[in-house]
Formats: sequence, C-alpha cells, structure tokens
Amino acid sequence: MNAPIRFDTKLLDAALAAIRRDHALFIDGKLVNSADGRVLERISPAHGVLVTRCQQAGIAETEMAIAAARAAFDSGVWSRIKGADRAAVLLKVADMIEANAEEIALLDCLEAGKPIAQARVEIAGSADIWRYAAALARDLHGESYNTLGEAALGVVVREPVGVVSIITPWNFPFLIVAQKLPFALAAGCTCVVKPSEFTSASTLVLGEMLAKAGLPAGVVNIIAGLGSEIGPMMTSDARVDMVSFTGSTIVGKGAVRASADTLKKVSMELGGKNPQVIFADCDWDAAIDAVLFGAFFNAGECCNAGSRILVQKSMAAEFVAKLVARSRDVTVGDPLDENTRVGAMITAKHQSQVQNHITQAVKDGAKIACGGTAPAMATGMFLEPTILTELRPEMAVALEEVFGPVLSVLTFETHEEAIALANSTIYGLSASVWSMNVDTCLQIARHVHAGTVWINTFMDGFSELPFGGYKQSGLGRELGRHSVKDYTEEKTIHFHSEARTSWWMPQKR
Repeated sequence: MNAPIRFDTKLLDAALAAIRRDHALFIDGKLVNSADGRVLERISPAHGVLVTRCQQAGIAETEMAIAAARAAFDSGVWSRIKGADRAAVLLKVADMIEANAEEIALLDCLEAGKPIAQARVEIAGSADIWRYAAALARDLHGESYNTLGEAALGVVVREPVGVVSIITPWNFPFLIVAQKLPFALAAGCTCVVKPSEFTSASTLVLGEMLAKAGLPAGVVNIIAGLGSEIGPMMTSDARVDMVSFTGSTIVGKGAVRASADTLKKVSMELGGKNPQVIFADCDWDAAIDAVLFGAFFNAGECCNAGSRILVQKSMAAEFVAKLVARSRDVTVGDPLDENTRVGAMITAKHQSQVQNHITQAVKDGAKIACGGTAPAMATGMFLEPTILTELRPEMAVALEEVFGPVLSVLTFETHEEAIALANSTIYGLSASVWSMNVDTCLQIARHVHAGTVWINTFMDGFSELPFGGYKQSGLGRELGRHSVKDYTEEKTIHFHSEARTSWWMPQKR
C-alpha cells in the first residue's frame, strides 16, 4: 500500500484561525444561546479536528422561532411593505455574501469536507441567486380580467403564503438555502430555517448578515438542531403555512405526512438517479469530462449527480476504458488544497453505507473498473472515485441513489432502449443526452421523465432556470421567474357595479 496522503497543517491552521468562533441561534432578530446549554460540535470529516461549535436548538427554541415568525408575518412589517423595499434588503445581503465569501466558503469546506475551490464557486452562485430574487420581489404581480362584461371586473392578486419552514441538507449548506430563502422573502413570507446539524455554521452566519442588512426582527429565524428532534414541530405546527424541504426522498415523504394534518403547502426537492445518455457520435472528450464531473463532483453527495451513464453498446468498451484512464486524474485529497476535486465523505456512517453499495453490487455480479476502496489518507473519511461495469438494469446500484462517488455503467442499442433505461427508476430529477445529431437529442429530451435535461453538457445551472423533479424526485420548482410564486397564494377579487340581479329568487311584483 502507498504511504498515506498527508495534509498541509499550515492550510488547516490558517483556515481555523479565519473561522474560529462560536455560533449562536438567530431568533427574533437576536443571537440566542440554547436554554439547556447544548451545543453542536462539528468534527471535520477530512481533518478529524473540531472546526465549529453551534448552539443547539431544542423544542423550546423552535417554539420561540415559530412564534417570532408568526408574529412578524401577522404584523405586516415585512409582508405589507413595497416589493422595492424588500428587494433593497436582499441586494444588501448579496453584497455581504460577497464581502464575507471566504469565511463562508471555509466553513462549508471544513464542515462538509468539500473542496475549497468548489465551495467558493457555490458562494458566488449564492450571491447571484439573492440578486435574482431581489429582481423578482419587484416583479411579482397578479392578473386582471376586463372581459367579464360591463358590470364585472376580476382582479387576481398574489399574497405571501405566510410562515415557511425551510429545512436544508448538509451537501450544499449555503447554496441550497439560497435557492429557497430569498424567494420566500421576495414574496413577503417570514421563515424558520433549519440547516443540517452537520453543517450549520454558514447558515447561522447568514442570520447575522440579515440583521445587518436591516431585515425586521422575526422575519427570519435560524435554528441549528437535530432533525429528529425539531423537524416534526417545524413540519406539523399549525402556525406554519408551508414547508420547503431539500433532502432524501424517504425523509421528504415523512415531512409531507407530518404536514398533512394541517394541509400545508409543500415544496420538496428530493433524490435522484440521474442518467447521462451517451451516443457514439458525441464529442467524446467533452462527454468524458462531463461524466467525471457529474459522478464525482462533491464526492457524489449530490441529488443531481450523474450517477449512471447509459452508453451505446458499439462504443461502450472503448469509452469506458478512456473514462477509467481519465478518472485517475481526479484528485482526491485535502479539501483546503485548491487542486483537490474530491473531498471527504460527510460522516463515517455515510461512507460505510456507500461502501456497502459497492460491496453488494460486486456480489450481484458487477465489476469494479476503478476505485472501490478508501484511499490511504492521513486522516478523514474518503472514498476513491469508483466505476462499476457489467451491470444489469435491475441491480440495486443501477436503480437506487448511492450518494457517493460511484458511477454505474449500463449499455443500450436503440433510442427506445435508452429511453426505457433512463425512465426505469422511481426518480426523475435530471438527465443529459450526448450526440451531434439534433434529432437524437430532441427525441431523448422529450421522452425522458426528468425536470431538467441537458444536451451536450451536464449540471450547468443558472438562476433564471427552474429546477426540480418528476416522480419521487420532488414537488414544485426552485429558481426561475416563477419561483417566488410558489411562496404565494392567489386571491380572486371580484368587483361588481350596477344593480345586482338575481336569477334564483322570484322577482317581486
């Protein structure tokens, strides 16, 4: 075995010096400590050292947060002001995100184990989303109907839905809250935000920025705590009008069930088993690069990961050979090193679960073309980029979300077979198709059941384009020009003029 890869202690010392401070909860415009003194201590999954300490919310703090959000909404301090005034606050937050980008990136890098170069891109993207949401705050509008006759005029207005519980995962701590919170605020809602207990610090820092930007007290409340403890209250409390959740499909189903008794509005961005459909006439170099990126970006801990490729049988052997050769250039290592492309897995438990998927796949007959084991590292929880071949479509690893750096390879011959394979899972989040033939690309794109289909690229994203899934990949859409509308209710206002006539009561003589 090769000697373990050792980390640069100077990078770690500098990073810790830049971020080292405790993080309080943000409730009703104030920084709050937990009543019972509990804290969440996060050990870096890459470095094995304590990197953050956050106050831990329980039921008492969740009650405070929901009550504050409810009171703020009902007061109208945010919900009834001008869209331009809401936009001005969101723009200030975007500026602060950029001004504090390095601290936020370091927090996400150390808590989640993600490469620092990637984290910086995510923070920049987050600032762009806040600016886009600010524009939508001024553009939110309803409709009018002047076609109902001389005596009637119909006006449809959009009003904020109310209090929104926002629950975000650990894989993109700051980016995913940016896909939800600014749009809810643009609509005039108030919010209770719960980041993952593994990656809470950057979201709590966001709370401090919101206060400095002039957001009224109680409009946003951020509580760090265990999902099993405070999640049920956030999704079932009658004072909450909507739940916006990103995470696994199984947990998302539980959130929907918890919300059902009060018939809350729900937005769910859930799991994926996303195919890249690769035809022999594609640009091979571009496709190989996109496959590696799609499968191993964020260590594969991504609902949008291109975790399976469907390769035309005539080119499969040669394509996979080139893919395996190129995969050796994917750098696994210290997330603080700017050259690293694959960082650490989020927890030892999760790493073990991903490893079990690989082990079971081999038992089922799959072959490991590369990877499959943990690399020799000085510290931390890592897994080599892994490519599995000789799969059958019914194998678990070809159908289930692995959520790790594991790529499943399947083959097809006809367009119809490719479409059937692409649609063979319970998921429908995203897909891509690779071909120089526009007719082929359109046929696949039109028939694959997915919320996003990329053509000759993969996992490109823009604030203007909606994101969400078909089937068990979720409900609703995030981003895009209609995203603010998801946080509103429509109200019809019917004006009547002239004398009212009745068709069902006898007329007096």
